[in-house]
Amino acid sequence: MFRKMRRFKQQLTDEQCIHILKTEKRGVLSVMGEDGYPYGVPMNFIYDNGKIYFHGAKEGHKIDALKANPKVSFCTYTKGVQNPKKIGLDVQSVIVFGHISFVDDPEKIKDQLYKIGYKYNPPETVAPEVERTLKRAQILELTIDHMTGKQINES
Repeated sequence: MFRKMRRFKQQLTDEQCIHILKTEKRGVLSVMGEDGYPYGVPMNFIYDNGKIYFHGAKEGHKIDALKANPKVSFCTYTKGVQNPKKIGLDVQSVIVFGHISFVDDPEKIKDQLYKIGYKYNPPETVAPEVERTLKRAQILELTIDHMTGKQINES
C-alpha cells in the first residue's frame, strides 16, 4: 500500500525516526482540506507510546477536514548539521502516514496537555495554563500506519 523509499541507502531506522519524533518540536500536519486541496499546518507535538499527539481548538479548518477524512501525513525534520565535505547541511526528516482520532476522555486530554506543556514550557507555567485551557482544548491522536525517515544533504 505504501511505496518503498527509492533512495533506500539514505533511509533511517525506526529507532532513528522515533528519536527525531521525541526530540523535534515542530512539524507540519497535512490533511485533505476543502475542495480537494491539501492543507498543511505547522504544529507542536509529542510522541508518546507509539502515537503522536497534537493540541488545538475544538473547531476550525483542520478540525472540519479531519472530521471529513481522518487520514493525514505528518512531517518533521532536524535543524541539520554542517557536513565538512559538502556545502549544505545534513538533515534528517521523518514522514508519518496515519489517521487521527479525537481524544474524548477528560483524563487523557489533561495528561496529554501536561506532557505537551512540559515539552515546550517552563515547568512552573504548565499547570496554570492546562487548567485555564482544559475545557477549550482538543487533543488529536495520530495512529501511525506507516513511517519513513531519510537523511539528505541540502546541497
